[in-house]
Amino acid sequence: MTEQAVEPQVNNTQMDAEAMRQEWVRAHFQKANRFLAEKGILPGKVLVDECRYLAPYVAVWKMEAQKPAKQTFWVMSGDLPSDYVDVNVAETARDALRHFSMMWQLKAENLIQSGAVKDPTQAQFAKILITKAESLFQIHMDDKLWA
Repeated sequence: MTEQAVEPQVNNTQMDAEAMRQEWVRAHFQKANRFLAEKGILPGKVLVDECRYLAPYVAVWKMEAQKPAKQTFWVMSGDLPSDYVDVNVAETARDALRHFSMMWQLKAENLIQSGAVKDPTQAQFAKILITKAESLFQIHMDDKLWA
């Protein structure tokens, strides 16, 4: 009887899933950079250890700006409207999600109270803000995601 080398079986599904996750992270990092640039902020250093993402839903990046100098922001991208806030409003990415959630609830309420929701575009935007704010809050509250 001769010995034959046994090839280890590689789980292609796991490799494909990891490649897809990495591509999603890259794409949404680029989306966050473009978003800041559109707001007149030149992105600089990314504080990678403080960033968090839950592909394919949301990514929260902590980014220092090259211009304006000496400013750091929490930037959110994903399957939702991109947004950013000054780093001083939240200590962690988890806290930043809670802040975005509350901020979006207030924006939606202001749209409704102002009567702007009579415009179909504004009504749809308010609905998106409310739905995504609720999802962000659920993600924020899920301790298993932050362990």
